[in-house]
Amino acid sequence: MTRLLSRLGRSLWTVYEYLAMVLGLGALAVLCLTWLPFALLCSVLPRRAGTFVGRMAIMIGFRIYLHFLTIFCACRFDLRAVDALRRERPLILVANHPSLLDVVMIVSRLPDAVCVMKAALMDNILLGAAARLARYIRNDSPMRMVRGARSELQRGSHLVIFPEGSRTQDFPFDACTNAAGLIASSARVPVQALLIEFSSPYLGKAWPLFRKPELPLRFGIRLGRRFDPPDHGRAFAGVLEAYFREELAGPGNAASSCPAVPASRQESSAS
Repeated sequence: MTRLLSRLGRSLWTVYEYLAMVLGLGALAVLCLTWLPFALLCSVLPRRAGTFVGRMAIMIGFRIYLHFLTIFCACRFDLRAVDALRRERPLILVANHPSLLDVVMIVSRLPDAVCVMKAALMDNILLGAAARLARYIRNDSPMRMVRGARSELQRGSHLVIFPEGSRTQDFPFDACTNAAGLIASSARVPVQALLIEFSSPYLGKAWPLFRKPELPLRFGIRLGRRFDPPDHGRAFAGVLEAYFREELAGPGNAASSCPAVPASRQESSAS
């Protein structure tokens, strides 16, 4: 009888995990589609007003979404460390990138955050209009990216960038691009490391979109080292990579035990 009840409990929990997956992905799609026509309408606003509206809308929308995940999908988020940065700007925020939820967590706490974003996502029907209204920065032209990021930092924004360039493939951390160092060197703005910790690599590079999560999910962000603006932007990539690898490889960190992505999945996975 006890075994039967145990099996029944596991089966019901599995059903709930699938339901939570559908609810979580569906809620994000609904949120993006709901804001899409308003983002298009607001594109006629003057630049300053449009940027303010766009970034506030993204922050509020992502905050609502995280509350939804907390209530209905057995997710727990500890983002107090990011809250502590709201008044500290301009600042370049660099973070590891284990999941699609990373930018949602960071931007949900910052009213004037601007992200360096893949050009393909900027053109995506769900995300593009909102990202363009918020004046997010495309990464397809390095010089234009650096100039755009420097301009936003001069206005006092938080710049969010994932130095791996995409979600982590080889945990705990992939090789860094030069982007963060080049921007920090050009803008003369410090770089604050954010360390994202997680109980499961759900929605990571190796996690298929429609594979159920292993609930409950727990995510947290802690503040890492703050780096002075580097004199040599390209050399800074090695420093940053070594720092993240050391911090994320500690015992008890889920990132240190995540498997590498098989080559076949690396080719087919979206960023």
